[in-house]
Amino acid sequence: MKTTGAILEVMSAERPYATSRPVAVREVELDEPGPHEVLIRVEAAGVCHSDLSVVSGVRPRPLPMLLGHEAAGIVQERGSLVDNVDVGDRVIMTFLPRCGECEACATDGKIPCSEGGAANAEGRLLDGGRRLHDESGSIHHHLGVSGFATYAVVDYRSVVKVGPDVPADVAALMGCAVLTGGGAVRNAGRLSKGETLVVVGLGGVGMAALLVGLAHDDVTVIGVDAADHKLETALALGAHQALMPQEAIDAGIRGDLVVEAVGRVQAFESAIDLTAIGGRTVMVGLPSPSEFATVSPVRLVAEGRSIIGSYLGNCVPARDLAIFIDMWRAGRLPVERLISARLEIGQINEAFDSLERGDALRQIIEFSQESASTGRSVGEQ
Repeated sequence: MKTTGAILEVMSAERPYATSRPVAVREVELDEPGPHEVLIRVEAAGVCHSDLSVVSGVRPRPLPMLLGHEAAGIVQERGSLVDNVDVGDRVIMTFLPRCGECEACATDGKIPCSEGGAANAEGRLLDGGRRLHDESGSIHHHLGVSGFATYAVVDYRSVVKVGPDVPADVAALMGCAVLTGGGAVRNAGRLSKGETLVVVGLGGVGMAALLVGLAHDDVTVIGVDAADHKLETALALGAHQALMPQEAIDAGIRGDLVVEAVGRVQAFESAIDLTAIGGRTVMVGLPSPSEFATVSPVRLVAEGRSIIGSYLGNCVPARDLAIFIDMWRAGRLPVERLISARLEIGQINEAFDSLERGDALRQIIEFSQESASTGRSVGEQ
């Protein structure tokens, strides 16, 4: 069948991307799902910094690659061995499949699945191979999802069913922003009653961490960012304070738990400075592998500090998404307020420019059923 998707053809292109156009939106072939896979009609996909990091070359990936890893949609077909979803279900796609058999999977989310990580790095699905191709050959999958497309084929271990009451845009945000940011607060950082949470970096992931912190009883939540409009948004969402990085340090702000969600060395070092004696610094941002921070080991030892790395918020999606969705249903996690723009797939290069400038929280690419129907050729509903 055919799918229309956003395909990165050149990394590290000149900015603005609206001019250089490194991402081409075009029609390609999509194979039918294998025994452990599902075909999904994509409804909504969020534009995340992890997508931008591939475009900019900070996180190199094999090319060409159909981007997008934070998405939700409706199951159209399922492989013969799939039993966790049915045709017609709305599902959240998650960017780290868990094989359930490796030693890493036995850590209950603390360590990313080794098999899933290897598949993601190679641009393939968990069972092997690629389902996307054109006349020049195979097209790589992005983090097992490739959600910037009208249709996607993904491994069944990359999807979690949600109820029909959860809108597609909310469901999409749950798959990355909430799992990553919210999981850093709940799982990696283990925020407790009476503590102060400081979130450094108020993009989509950081704001999700802030919202999950605010959903806890009897905690103080402080947002830190270099952009005035993001500080204003944090206050509107309920943050007790919102400050510039140096302003927060000079004011003596110190968190029992500090979540860094920027992906820059300077932000990580600021997060260390904002962590209280005996506190935990959780890093979820992904700077370039060539960058290194300076941290005094004496501060860690003498002040009883902990630095914790957190990938996908130390989450097991099938377990944690149910928790976050129940929080949303109860009105305690209004993630829809993080949506700063709704776009069409043809605006993807402009969306990356907006994200690069720091203008956006979460931009949502929306796909209508009508736009997807032109590519439908198997398993007609």
